[in-house]
Amino acid sequence: MSGSPKYSSVRVGELYAQREAAERRRRADERRARERRRAAERARLAQEAAARRERARVETERRRAEIARGEAELAARRAADRGARLARARAEQARADERGLDEVRELIAEAQRAGARADIGSLERRLAELGERAARGEPLGDAVEELRGRTVSLRTTAEGDDGTDDRAAVLAGLERRLSAIGPDGATLDADGDRRCAELLDRLRDATGAETRVRFEALLGTVEHALTRHAATVTEAREAAVAREAEAREAAVAQEAEAREAAERQALAEQEREAARAAQESAVAEAAERLDAVRPAAMGVVGTATELGEPGLAAEIGDCLRTVTEALTARSAAEALKAVAELEGRLPDAERRLDELELAYQRRRDLVEALRDAMTGEGFAFEGGEDEGGSFRLHFTRPTGATYETTVGTEDDGTPVLVYHVEGEPDVTLHAHRDAAVCDTTEALLERVHQALGGDDGFVPGELTWDGKPPGRRAEPLPRDSSRRWTNQ
Repeated sequence: MSGSPKYSSVRVGELYAQREAAERRRRADERRARERRRAAERARLAQEAAARRERARVETERRRAEIARGEAELAARRAADRGARLARARAEQARADERGLDEVRELIAEAQRAGARADIGSLERRLAELGERAARGEPLGDAVEELRGRTVSLRTTAEGDDGTDDRAAVLAGLERRLSAIGPDGATLDADGDRRCAELLDRLRDATGAETRVRFEALLGTVEHALTRHAATVTEAREAAVAREAEAREAAVAQEAEAREAAERQALAEQEREAARAAQESAVAEAAERLDAVRPAAMGVVGTATELGEPGLAAEIGDCLRTVTEALTARSAAEALKAVAELEGRLPDAERRLDELELAYQRRRDLVEALRDAMTGEGFAFEGGEDEGGSFRLHFTRPTGATYETTVGTEDDGTPVLVYHVEGEPDVTLHAHRDAAVCDTTEALLERVHQALGGDDGFVPGELTWDGKPPGRRAEPLPRDSSRRWTNQ
């Protein structure tokens, strides 16, 4: 036997294969049960996360509805306020028109008592028409003042009378009109009030019998000044009322705008809070899902490392690291994506790990069988090392020869035995291919291989090495020679 390593592939026996197949089915059943539990847990976590999102959505919609109702109520209050102000203005105007019509009605009656006859009918018809319009709620505008002017201009005196009493009555009526404008007339239209007072003084001086022409000449001017003064004061009052209304409306609008701005800000903050809550909910869901699979994933990483499968350990370890980094960064989308990828990879990783564990157990069983077989042939076991993907065992013979045996696995999972032998007389460093060397050592190892269990354990194949003559295989040594080996 040359000094090169000696190899032998090992086939598992039929009974051992059956036990291994049963164990594989059991592990598959366990994996499916675990995955069902994980799926149920994922569904539960997803349902809880959906419930949290739904509660947040309902709360946001409720807040939006409250703000919309508030805006609608505010708009309704504004419309009601405007309507009420308009109604009050119309009512005030209607009362003013009624007072004006009453005054004109009194003036017509005074004109009739003074003996006036001409145009009385047309004045009364116009008065009735304006009364009907006022009853319908129509604003009369300047029509009352125009009718008042026509009535006052109608002057008749009794035959032979100088008209002094009539002029005094007209003057009194004009003074009542100035007084009826109100005490705020001098403030709202100072120039008009002063002008009317001056004209009334001049008209008063012309009430005598000898000044009738002068009185009639001034009368139209006084009428015009009073009408203009009354209109100016009315406009000023309406403007003041409008300004007050506008100020009130502006204050209400400002308050409403501030309230709306606060509501919008509150809604925006609530929406931001809802978004933050949704993100935190997603992060929490990812963290909970990670917690559900972390033990299994860590188990895969640890066991794969122990079994000498760094690629599988790195694959699942990278997934765990990606999820952890995304959770640390509070990146919900990345965390959910990463944990979903981990969940998707884990079943296949566990399947591969089960195969690795089965192969590991197969190597361990082969190690035990080999150790028993070699010690049964007089070898002393000097210890060994677990190298992850293989076991290395050390044996010595009473002659001093050493056997270093590696129990490994080929790429297709087939167990393989590799021997390094030193100190045997038939083991040389170099040998010709046709030289009959290693017969004794090969025969010894063949007998060891026969003791590995057969169908209930392991069935090694032909022992080969670099330089072995083709077509030759040593026969195992007889049993009774196992204890009588020498180095001669």
